[in-house]
Amino acid sequence: MYLRTIKVRSSNGTVNEYVRVVEAYRQDGKVKQRTIVDLGRKDLLTALLPQLQRFLQGPSPAPELSEDGIEVLEAATWGPVLVLRALFDQLGLWAIFDASLGKAKRGASFTDRAFVLIANRLIYPSSEHGLARWLETDFVCDRQGRRFVPHWHQRRRVQVHHRQLDSWYRTLDQLLKAKSAIEVALYNRLRDLFSLRPDLVLFDITSTFFEGHGPEGFAHHGYSRDGKPQNVQVVVGLVMVAGWPIAHYVWEGNRLDVTTVTEVVGDLTRRFHFARIIFVGDRGMVSDTNLEALTGDHHGYLVGLKRRCNARVDACLQSLDESKWIDCPLGINGRERKSKPWRTRVQEVVSGDPAQRVFVIDSEERRAYEQSKREQAMERTRIRLTKVQARVAQGKLVEPAAIGAAAERALRPHQGYRYYAWEIRGGSFVFFEHPERLPAEKRLEGRYVIATSEQDITELEAVAQYKQLTEVERSFRHLKDVLALRPIYHQVEPRVKAHIFVAALALLLQTLLERRLREAGVNLSAPEALQAVSVVRYVTFQVNGESRSGVSAAKPRAQQVLRALGITNLRPPPPPAGEPTACRD
Repeated sequence: MYLRTIKVRSSNGTVNEYVRVVEAYRQDGKVKQRTIVDLGRKDLLTALLPQLQRFLQGPSPAPELSEDGIEVLEAATWGPVLVLRALFDQLGLWAIFDASLGKAKRGASFTDRAFVLIANRLIYPSSEHGLARWLETDFVCDRQGRRFVPHWHQRRRVQVHHRQLDSWYRTLDQLLKAKSAIEVALYNRLRDLFSLRPDLVLFDITSTFFEGHGPEGFAHHGYSRDGKPQNVQVVVGLVMVAGWPIAHYVWEGNRLDVTTVTEVVGDLTRRFHFARIIFVGDRGMVSDTNLEALTGDHHGYLVGLKRRCNARVDACLQSLDESKWIDCPLGINGRERKSKPWRTRVQEVVSGDPAQRVFVIDSEERRAYEQSKREQAMERTRIRLTKVQARVAQGKLVEPAAIGAAAERALRPHQGYRYYAWEIRGGSFVFFEHPERLPAEKRLEGRYVIATSEQDITELEAVAQYKQLTEVERSFRHLKDVLALRPIYHQVEPRVKAHIFVAALALLLQTLLERRLREAGVNLSAPEALQAVSVVRYVTFQVNGESRSGVSAAKPRAQQVLRALGITNLRPPPPPAGEPTACRD
């Protein structure tokens, strides 16, 4: 038996490497392989390696002293925590948390505990129970240099002492109470650091699901963006300004997108004192009431319009003039296409409303994708309808009601009603391409329509500003996949909201890290940067019985990350003399 690794691409495009135990065997004179067991993702196994070694090898023998009398006691991972401490410094989060969270009655401060929760979400996302395992392998300390260590205590199925768990839960509670003040203070800090101008406010919504029942009255079934309609969920809204996540909202799982807009805009105006903003949202946010409310409060909007079952959009598409298209700058996919790059074009059409401008955007890449999906759906529906036709011809379906029910079952799975119509002619079942709906579907392929109240922006500016919504979508992917926001296991509403708040703060730190890397010309993502600095270890050892400590040298990639953040001192702060050097509760 031996180990093999395979690379698997996930639904969001990231490639994960998995480890398998494989056995070779001979069959019919040929050597073949079979998988004995899947061990899991390689990056997760790397983090668990010390524990796996202890589990498989048993208690290690007493270390032997080297010839020069040096005994290494521990080499804990320190680099990722060092990086996040630097980001905390740059954002002024220590002072913001100290002012907002108050003082803890005992043990470490709420600020230092909050740092541990956020760092864990970025480095080794896990529950408050899993956090204890992470504290065994990584050196995480408060601002005085006292190390956070796990407090193990078996009680039924729980292995962590309840006092340590309570300290994490109390920190979550304090974070949630101070959420509003923290978000405002962070926005002010970002505005001062990066000269933010809140002219364009991006807003989008996603959902995240629960394992279990979730909080009663808060977790509901609703439209699932995770493809988990069987799980209850909550709805999460994220607001971004100039690429920075500045605020988020958590609602019941059955909250409709369109009902959130006025609440969010009102809250932003009240808390952040925005004078006038341009609200950018997708078609799920659009209603006449919302647009009237925005313009009534002297705000602007740039929104997508619902494409299907919208006579106004269909009229816009039919009024296009092929001579009036304006080419947009090539995107990444267009530039990477070697032959005949994908084109994106825009054209302004008559809106019928002097206070509103309407643009139609035409994307060849999107058309190719939507056309292939439509052809696939039509073929699958055609096969189903052909089977219904055969059953009618064989006399297995006779009653019109039964034939109609069978046709409905054939049309429903792949939205076949968009492409086909059917009727009964002389006792035979006949289906054919829908004379109105199919041409309307073809007109939609590759095109979407946006509307704005702004009279002084150009067609290309409108497209560029609307496409910034992809930043919010990218942030949602990071929240869910990189920061492991989902699934949620908390069963109390405040803890659910606090859990999401910790993930949102981790997202802000990740955004700052990626910005610093870009500014320094370091071609690494935030997860890759944290992985690179994981080689920096805090080493404790003894020399002839005298305890000492030091930090291991950084490899070239780690040095790039540290230089990008201006980190020169790699050592953690020394713990106060004569006081305990560890925090357990």
